[in-house]
Amino acid sequence: MIYDGIIVGAGHAGVEAALAMARMQKNTILITGNLNKVASLPCNPSIGGPAKGIVVREIDALGGQMAKSADKGQIQIKMLNASKGPAVRALRAQIDKLLYPKIMLQVLQETKNLTLLEKLVDQLIVEGNEVKGVVLQSGEKIYGKTVVLTTGTYLSSNILIGKEKTTSGPHGEPTTFGISSQLKALGFDVVRLKTGTPQRIAIDSIDPSKMVVQPGDDIQWTFSYENNYHDENPQRVCYLTHTTPKTHEIINEHLTESAMYSGAVEGVGPRYCPSIEDKVVRFSDKNRHQIFIEPESLSLDELYVQGFSTSLPREVQEEMIKTIPGLEHVKIVRYAYAIEYDAINPIQLKSSLETKRITNLFCAGQINGTSGYEEAAGQGLMAGINAALKLDNKGPFVLERHEAYIGVLIDDLVTKGTVEPYRLFTSRAEHRLLLRHDNADSRLTEYGYQIGLIDKNTYQRFLTKTETIESLRRAVNQYRVMPTEENNLYLEQRGSARIYEAMTIADLLKRPEINRKDIVYFLGNGYDEDILEQVEIDIKYDGYIKKAKKEVDRMTHLEHKLIPANINYKDINNLSSESREKLLKINPRTIGQAARISGVNPADISVLVVYIESGMKKRA
Repeated sequence: MIYDGIIVGAGHAGVEAALAMARMQKNTILITGNLNKVASLPCNPSIGGPAKGIVVREIDALGGQMAKSADKGQIQIKMLNASKGPAVRALRAQIDKLLYPKIMLQVLQETKNLTLLEKLVDQLIVEGNEVKGVVLQSGEKIYGKTVVLTTGTYLSSNILIGKEKTTSGPHGEPTTFGISSQLKALGFDVVRLKTGTPQRIAIDSIDPSKMVVQPGDDIQWTFSYENNYHDENPQRVCYLTHTTPKTHEIINEHLTESAMYSGAVEGVGPRYCPSIEDKVVRFSDKNRHQIFIEPESLSLDELYVQGFSTSLPREVQEEMIKTIPGLEHVKIVRYAYAIEYDAINPIQLKSSLETKRITNLFCAGQINGTSGYEEAAGQGLMAGINAALKLDNKGPFVLERHEAYIGVLIDDLVTKGTVEPYRLFTSRAEHRLLLRHDNADSRLTEYGYQIGLIDKNTYQRFLTKTETIESLRRAVNQYRVMPTEENNLYLEQRGSARIYEAMTIADLLKRPEINRKDIVYFLGNGYDEDILEQVEIDIKYDGYIKKAKKEVDRMTHLEHKLIPANINYKDINNLSSESREKLLKINPRTIGQAARISGVNPADISVLVVYIESGMKKRA
């Protein structure tokens, strides 16, 4: 039997890739070492956060699964940056790490066109420059028209605690050596990366009275646009505490015993999620660092020590954690460790996440140098979609930077590469005011429907919502608030100035004190909160949004100007040597992508455009 798609690995990337292909009517097989660990949360038991929470909404708008499962598995949820501008608002949820994989496994088991196989993959079957399938560790061969590698941190991985180095995947699970060694033999640039995880501690061994309680929001937020909040999920609190000068003193005394600083670690660690010893060294002027104590599961008496990742020896971990207020008598259930693993340099990928070297081989998730469950899931969804589209002889589905954070993520990877685990931030998106939490469905649902991942009922609800938003927008632009005494008293109660002539609600919304509550006051309470929110943002930030859209329009012609696939940069005169080298290495798809390559300057882009246009004229 020849499958349409073989998905290797069942982390967050693998799950989304498998579901996308199967839902697009492709005969798909998902191969993983342990089906009970699908979509596991080996590090922080949370989903979402700055930029990442918006990615989860984008996955949902495109027809992916993460948002729906996160809503079912959350045990605390809150909107981050709620008091700030809409461009930086994002949901973050604590997830029950035992429940979430069970939810995902049930979804996988109930999905048509999807076979689940509990085995380990050792090698790829490659003929010429085309992948044909995989070889299991048992020697059995499975053939497929496309293969998606989503191997996470399991390629030639080592666990490091102090000077101990153990060949293992996360939490003692088996690693694999065959795939990464084969990728090297095939000419791929394989890099060594490192990440880590903190201690897990017993819930009954902490003193909450010495910490600051961090509750979730009272508002029933959901990641999914289905708006199905699960009231049966009991909510748990988190706690905030801090390291102390004594903590830092112990870390500095034992710094040479850390795997990170002893030379035992070969891989490059994440800049934006450093170990505690890395924080103490890099930010030596700070006398304390935030530590969040977070629940892992309703079924576990364990807590996660967010911000205390380390690879120091166990006895040092015992000593330093007890210097933190509230943890003086803490019991460590599992010690922190670092993990290093193989990944590929992502500039070896096309924008579709297909590798440039091997046809029909796609890669998604941490194998591409990223960190985070959300980045992995977004890549997995796109890889699965593009593998299915290629089987149908259709062009790739590529999201542009102004359309989605997923587009920013993939473009950064394939254009700039990464030498450390990549993490999404709102600051990476130049059009972030357009890429908001509230409007992911209006940006992407049409794509999801056309691809076949959004069903007709969901699409019809989206169209109805869109019509309602437009209707409300017209109403707030047309309804005129008269300068009556009653209306002026109301405005003064809202902290806003009186009016002396009729004004539309839209004009009033430009005032900082006026918001969607006032829309309800003047027009009545006939609208859902998400509709009121989107109209409020669109009107209140209208000038900024128009400016952002003009900038997108200015750049669009570069993004849509394709570079011929057979171009030879060695033939182009007047290109700088650095630009020629970078263009040859990355082989950008469009002029816009070429312009974002580090080392390619505007003068070289002008030369490239003239060369392409003159060549087109000659061929015509």
